[in-house]
Amino acid sequence: MKKAIIASAAIALSIALSAGTAQASAHTHTVIGNDTFWKLSLQYKVPMKTIMDANKSIHPLNMQVGMKVTIPGALTSKPNSVNNATILPSDKTVMAPSGDVHSYSKQISVKATAYTAAASENGGWGAVDYFGNKLKVGTIAVDPKMIPLGTKLYITGYNYNGLPSGGMIATATDMGGSVKGNRIDIFVPGSTQQAMKFGIQNVQAYILK
Repeated sequence: MKKAIIASAAIALSIALSAGTAQASAHTHTVIGNDTFWKLSLQYKVPMKTIMDANKSIHPLNMQVGMKVTIPGALTSKPNSVNNATILPSDKTVMAPSGDVHSYSKQISVKATAYTAAASENGGWGAVDYFGNKLKVGTIAVDPKMIPLGTKLYITGYNYNGLPSGGMIATATDMGGSVKGNRIDIFVPGSTQQAMKFGIQNVQAYILK
């Protein structure tokens, strides 16, 4: 009799667990607006690096709507699960090629040019920004009416050997007479002749929180 009771209890417990327990399996996610590897990591409870390693052909900053993303070991609930809600971060985020995630308040498309430490490019003042700080990679000149001085940004979309590959954190600490409206001037090391190769590029600027 005891064996029968134990067996019945075991069967009942097995049924209960199978009815409400999430199972880990591979899953294919279709990208929607504003999806990032970070958000998918939170949504499916899978480490971000695991997802990125399984989708090496997808650039973290070029995730397009409709793309298929493989989620290895995703936690998926069965139809009769009590709670299938997903909590996503409320902040907008952008992920750097390094995997670092930055929260931003606004994204703008701007035209970018490049300048150097040459005095002729800095009103005769030499290698310092508007505040007197030494010019360095990460310094950008802006129109303060468009982007307030002191603003931190994540800049991506440029193509230049003298700058970090894929994107960089920058600070608006400089301005210039020709930098007006929807435009930024990015400091680059090297000569004026080298900087001229930058030309005019369309880049994305994320205003960081």
